[in-house]
Amino acid sequence: MSRFEGTERYVATDDLMMAVNAAIVLERPLLVKGEPGTGKTQLAGEIAQALNRPLIEWHIKSTTKAQQGLYEYDAVARLRDSQLGDERVHDIGNYIKKGKLWQAFQHEVQPVLLIDEIDKADIEFPNDLLLELDRMQFFVYETSEQIVARNRPIVVITSNNEKELPDAFLRRCFFHYIQFPDKETMESIIDVHFPKLKRDLIRDSLEVFFDLREVPGLKKKPSTSELLDWIKLLVAEDIPAEALRSDEPRAAIPPLHGALLKNEQDVHLFERLVFLNRRNAR
Repeated sequence: MSRFEGTERYVATDDLMMAVNAAIVLERPLLVKGEPGTGKTQLAGEIAQALNRPLIEWHIKSTTKAQQGLYEYDAVARLRDSQLGDERVHDIGNYIKKGKLWQAFQHEVQPVLLIDEIDKADIEFPNDLLLELDRMQFFVYETSEQIVARNRPIVVITSNNEKELPDAFLRRCFFHYIQFPDKETMESIIDVHFPKLKRDLIRDSLEVFFDLREVPGLKKKPSTSELLDWIKLLVAEDIPAEALRSDEPRAAIPPLHGALLKNEQDVHLFERLVFLNRRNAR
């Protein structure tokens, strides 16, 4: 059996690799939680790449219904075609649109199925998928077909903790919380994306980044993806490491801070802290 051990572009901790492989062995969905920007959505793609499996992505919205993951019957289109005398109306299958689960079930090779941000949908959404994810089959009433998975997909489900998920659903999952990377892990992540970056720029940018995350009262702490964006800008603008250094933490607003702070409340909070630190230092 193939095992997930990360990829060249995705730094996976030992705990995360263990969780992925445990979910595969148990044949249970892997439920992944963690701060936004910690690579939850990207994980499914990396598993697919590492194990050489096709990837099917189902990105959930607030209006998404579980039935859409199975199939949708377009009765309106069939009615319109019948009025136009279209021969297609004689085969109801022409009006069945296959959902992401159906697509995953019919793959000849075991696919990776991503159900992304499941907590965005209605509270009943997870429960409505229990039977299908458990038995890996469902019934199409319009065509009287029983759809059974050829190969049980590797299911990765992400959540941002916007809503509590039902206990019955949680019991059927293998759960993993992606901890926010420490400095050592973050340095490895930076090395993957910027292999030729000078060590002093990595060191000083990480100092600023983690100091910023510790500012009390921030509405949104900067994430891994925002750190990578910020470093990309520092490199593009040729900003030296010296410009990031400060003898006093939070004594200056970092250059290009718009990549790290994403709302006006946090920018104003940081500006006030800088002002107070400067005044106290006089």
